[in-house]
Amino acid sequence: MQKIFGKKNDTNMLGGDIVKSTLEKRAQGFVLEEITEEFCGEENGDIRLVKRKVTKKEVAPDINALKVLIEMQSPNDNKYHNMTDEELKLERDRLIKLLKEEDEHED
Repeated sequence: MQKIFGKKNDTNMLGGDIVKSTLEKRAQGFVLEEITEEFCGEENGDIRLVKRKVTKKEVAPDINALKVLIEMQSPNDNKYHNMTDEELKLERDRLIKLLKEEDEHED
């Protein structure tokens, strides 16, 4: 299997594949920081930063990424294999709630 990004020995929670890591991030949701900068040209030819705006956007969990992660697992190891979309959404919500509770206990 050819890797698009990363080193050959990259590791993460799902077994060492950057694609799985990205899918996991999408399945859980994440916060994205977007930076917008506005510049102005001076008479002497210099460019000066006039305005800088930092916006944080929350990307919602993606059920399709979760489905792909589940399909990538072996059917024998997969308790989610026969779940309906609604059951998967409920399980996703349950897992997100558990992750948030863990984060609260760590703080």
